[in-house]
Amino acid sequence: MTTCIIAEKPSVARDIARIVGATSKQDGYMEGCGYIVTWAMGHLIALAMPEAYGFSTYKAEDLPIRPNPFQLVVRQVRKDKEYVSDPAALKQLKVIRSCFDKADRIIVATDAGREGELIFRYIYQYLDCKKTFERLWISSLTDKAIREGLSNLKSGIHYDNLYHSAKARSEADWLVGINASRALSIARKGGYSLGRVQTPTLAMVCRRYIENRDFSSVPYWKLSALMEKEGVSLKAIGSADYESEASAQTALALLRSQSRLKVESVARKVTHTSPPLLYDLTALQKEANRHQGFSADKTLSIAQSLYEKKITTYPRTGSRYISEDVFEEVPALFGKIGTALPTPLNRHSVDNDKVTDHHAIIPTGETPSGLSADETTIYQMVVHRFIEAFSPDSEEERMQVRFTDGTNTFTWKACRQISLGWKAVQKGKEAEAEKEEYGDEQVLSSLPNLAKGEILPLVDTEITEHKTKPKPLYTEATLLSAMENAGKEVEDAESKKAMAACGIGTPATRANIIETLILRDYIRRDKKTIIPTEKGLAVYEIVKDKKIANAEMTGSWELALAAIEVGKMPSDKFAQGINSYVGTICEELLSLSSDQKSYPVYRCPKCGQQSVGIYAKVAKCRHENESCGFHVFREVCGILLSEDNIRDLISSGRTPILKGLTSKAGKIFNARLVLGEDYATSFEFENKKGKQRGK
Repeated sequence: MTTCIIAEKPSVARDIARIVGATSKQDGYMEGCGYIVTWAMGHLIALAMPEAYGFSTYKAEDLPIRPNPFQLVVRQVRKDKEYVSDPAALKQLKVIRSCFDKADRIIVATDAGREGELIFRYIYQYLDCKKTFERLWISSLTDKAIREGLSNLKSGIHYDNLYHSAKARSEADWLVGINASRALSIARKGGYSLGRVQTPTLAMVCRRYIENRDFSSVPYWKLSALMEKEGVSLKAIGSADYESEASAQTALALLRSQSRLKVESVARKVTHTSPPLLYDLTALQKEANRHQGFSADKTLSIAQSLYEKKITTYPRTGSRYISEDVFEEVPALFGKIGTALPTPLNRHSVDNDKVTDHHAIIPTGETPSGLSADETTIYQMVVHRFIEAFSPDSEEERMQVRFTDGTNTFTWKACRQISLGWKAVQKGKEAEAEKEEYGDEQVLSSLPNLAKGEILPLVDTEITEHKTKPKPLYTEATLLSAMENAGKEVEDAESKKAMAACGIGTPATRANIIETLILRDYIRRDKKTIIPTEKGLAVYEIVKDKKIANAEMTGSWELALAAIEVGKMPSDKFAQGINSYVGTICEELLSLSSDQKSYPVYRCPKCGQQSVGIYAKVAKCRHENESCGFHVFREVCGILLSEDNIRDLISSGRTPILKGLTSKAGKIFNARLVLGEDYATSFEFENKKGKQRGK
């Protein structure tokens, strides 16, 4: 009997081949001991684009496009101005077909998740294979995990619902993305890209940016009083906010005249703080961005690499818990990573009910070697979090004292660490985290004794000025949180409850959504923050009130896809809803009037047509298949021309003075950019005298 095993990548195939004894290397596969092991190279098969169904041009009357059935095609690559089948994909598909034909049974070893299942099923369907298959389902790539997985194979039928969910997600993304993008492009006579998840995410970024930009800060003043007890300085903050400095000064004078404060109440209690939960992918991405500045996409790539090197478990997980059977292995894992076993083991991260396909990301116990600096960083994060998660709770004594001068109330808070527990794991490295945790609490080695009614003399008093602050701009970490917790922003109570455990996107897709928006030139990284581009804001203005930008709608789809995955919803019911939805989207977008604000198109100085669009790296004429050829690169001597700069250049022939330009020799200079009669650009220096180009 010949068994064919298909993995997702060559590296995984090699590991499996070694274990089953398929050591003879062939072109695109390995064989031996009755096994043929081949691989998919990611998504070899994809859904066909509209051109395959006869929709090569953008026409309003063709929308919505609803293929039935969807066609599958070999992965496409761009050649000149056309898309053709990827030669490498064609070659590997030929190999896979041959392997399937030779085999008596098939074992699926693509990544154990929604996308991995879809990769195999699309290949299986495209090749019109009818042979039964079994599924290898593992959470790590260690030899032990692979062997155990091979001895516990399940029929492929067991994962049909996972496939139905993956297929429904893939087709929904196609339907929404293709139809919405075409509808808006037709309505506004430009090139637009919209998507099921990317557009609600763009809307979140734009809303936060606009709120922040338009926020009017209001000053206010607060009083504080300094006292002393048992050698400890007590700085109590007044509860009142004063709208003017004058009123604050009046209150300060009254406070100073009394020269003392009376203890109104004393609250003292011992608290226990549980360790943080283990990492899922989103939590790992947020931490890596917050503390290391890594993008979500970079963290995912590193986590995937660590998984393939067998030293951490499957990265694309949405669970922060492990099951009871994995918990039994925790003592042995502590021994393998060379760390003393906490006593007793904390069960905070152990919950069978909160583990679905994969448990949280944990070390496998394999010894790491040959890691890059970034891989070491992420690996250490996973190890430290693993140690923390199973360490004892920390124990603190907290104290809150309220003082009064008879009119106003002042509060002092303090904390005494009784036992560090899990906090000892990274003690000395967590000053920032500690500051966040304790906030305005004073951290002391011992707490003073204070009693209700006690009088303390004032040592000092002061007024401090403050300003109201807007919600901060998103960082990549906070944007991931917002996507994960999108349901919290939903106003409808029932929808909010339904979305409590589900945001927009999945842990596996959120990084890609952010990168897609950056690629579309809709958002950009600005130091540590994420802000919209001019283009992104323009698109947001168009769609902000439309269903395509509705996070609630997108979140409800994620819930539906999860329900399909566990067999609680038929996929055809979901498809009916999507088909109805895209009809509504097309109607909304096609009805947009041309005089509404849109991403601008400018008059071309060369051909005279209203056809110049501005893109991430270039402004260019798109008249009659770009036959005009007019273009201006946006990056000039180290600076990026703004949309206003481009508008001025093509309409009046010159920009304002551009500051901070850098010459090839590295010198900084200021100059205008001017458009010559040959439509090429040159510099005009600020102090230059002579003939100027007319308007």
